[in-house]
Amino acid sequence: QVHLVESGGGLVQAGGSLRLSCAARTIFMINSMAWYRQAPGKQRDLVAISRLGSTNYADSVKGRFTISRDNAKNTVYLQMNSLKPEDTAVYYCNVNVGINDRRDYWGQGTQVTVSS
Repeated sequence: QVHLVESGGGLVQAGGSLRLSCAARTIFMINSMAWYRQAPGKQRDLVAISRLGSTNYADSVKGRFTISRDNAKNTVYLQMNSLKPEDTAVYYCNVNVGINDRRDYWGQGTQVTVSS
C-alpha cells in the first residue's frame, strides 16, 4: 500500500509564495510523483510531474512553480511563486508505483487560495 501525507496549503495574496509537501510511505518502487489541482466545477488537471530524470509542467505554471523530490525521504515538493488568483484550487499529490502492475495513489488534497 501507499500512504500519502500532504501539507503546506493556505491563503496567500496574489504575488506571494507557498510550498506544498507530500510524503509517501510505501514499500513499492516509485515511478513518478506529481501534483494535480482541481478548481470548483472544473476537472482535475496536472500541474507538474517528476519522473526519473525529467520534470514537466502545465503551461500555466511554467516559470512560476518548481517541483522537486527528496528520494531518500520519498517526498515531493511544489514551490509556488508569483501566485495568481487563478491558481486557487485543491492541490492533490499523486504517486505512481509498481513495476509490472503500476498503480496511482492520491493524497487527501490541500486547499490553496490566492486572494487578489
